[in-house]
Amino acid sequence: MRVLVVGSGAREHALAWKLAASSRVEEVLVAPGNAATADLGRNLPRVSSSDPACVRDAARRHAVDLAVIGPEDALAAGAADLLRDDGVAVVGPSAHAARLESSKAFCKAFLLRHQIPAAHASEVHDRAALQRLLADHAGPLVLKMDGLAQGKGVLESDDREALLRFGTAALASGPVLAEQYLHGFELSLFLLMDGNRATMLPICSDYKKAGDGNAGANTGGMGAVCPVPWVDAALAATIDAQIVQPTIRGLRAEGLLYRGVLFIGIMVTEHGPRVLEFNVRFGDPETQVLIPLLATDLAELLWAAANGNLAQAPLRWHDQTAVTVVAAADGYPAGYRSGLRVASLPPSGDPRGEVFHASTKRTGDHVYTGGGRCFSATGLGSDLASARTNAYALLEQVRFPGGWWRTDIGAHLFNAAPPRNS
Repeated sequence: MRVLVVGSGAREHALAWKLAASSRVEEVLVAPGNAATADLGRNLPRVSSSDPACVRDAARRHAVDLAVIGPEDALAAGAADLLRDDGVAVVGPSAHAARLESSKAFCKAFLLRHQIPAAHASEVHDRAALQRLLADHAGPLVLKMDGLAQGKGVLESDDREALLRFGTAALASGPVLAEQYLHGFELSLFLLMDGNRATMLPICSDYKKAGDGNAGANTGGMGAVCPVPWVDAALAATIDAQIVQPTIRGLRAEGLLYRGVLFIGIMVTEHGPRVLEFNVRFGDPETQVLIPLLATDLAELLWAAANGNLAQAPLRWHDQTAVTVVAAADGYPAGYRSGLRVASLPPSGDPRGEVFHASTKRTGDHVYTGGGRCFSATGLGSDLASARTNAYALLEQVRFPGGWWRTDIGAHLFNAAPPRNS
């Protein structure tokens, strides 16, 4: 088959890397792609991933059989709808179902309707209401922009002035969700769905804060680990019973059970697991730890999901651990420079793992950065310690001006234990 991967990030590089290894794939096309995906297939650099009509036209020109849509803005804009109307098998939801991610208010209302455990929340529509809410609630709060913000539309703080500034700015583009601040361990869970059934993928842990010790601003993600050592069978069963199954029943009841991936962000609190958010696509950086662990042919798996036939593609996983650490540009997630020349990178195929590119470009023999999060170094090992060692060893070979990364990805998991229900 001919497969189109939509996007240019490290997530799309990881997907293209695995798809290119499939005997079922004739050609991998990546739109627009990056410097590394060009070595795996063919980039379509003039295709804008955020323009659904442009994506559809590219699929027509290249006779695409299967499309995998990475970025959330493409899904919210209806790229999956246009491709399906053209007869392309698609991994991704309709624009209608994509509201689970594109509107925090829609997501929260869905959770309430189906009695899925989540943080208490209030929807705020103006500055005066926000001021009253901040005055009435003591302690930290979480403010969320209603729409898409690339993982950075959230502020967790007990500083009332900072919350008011953030909320006031966010209100300019729509309502703001004010949520209860939850304490616990955060997990990333992915469901692969075929429109009728859903399969749970191994649970990951990701790191959203910029600084070591989970300090600083929210980012699109600075690292991830899979599997999480303390997620035992009992906790997985609780998450399945209290969150996964009610979610699937709710999606089915409302006509939202699509063919693609549903991400469920979960906080494991002392009172049990609580849903933080839904995303309607593969996560970044979680994809960079999930995909290298997959033993099943990814093309066969995604083809089965896109065609409503997951029962014919049983999942198999390598008995390893993966740790990914993101190398970011100086200043990220605030102002940062792009177009920085990369001095060195480890070669692809290193037995310790793989370095996935995000929005890089190649000019002649040189690679240049193209975004705030520039590379994901994914280390593989028989356990967390060896995978983490390999990830940081790979990262030491990634050199570009001002590049930086967190030094503690995975470290807290060595001694951590999950909170127990009270």
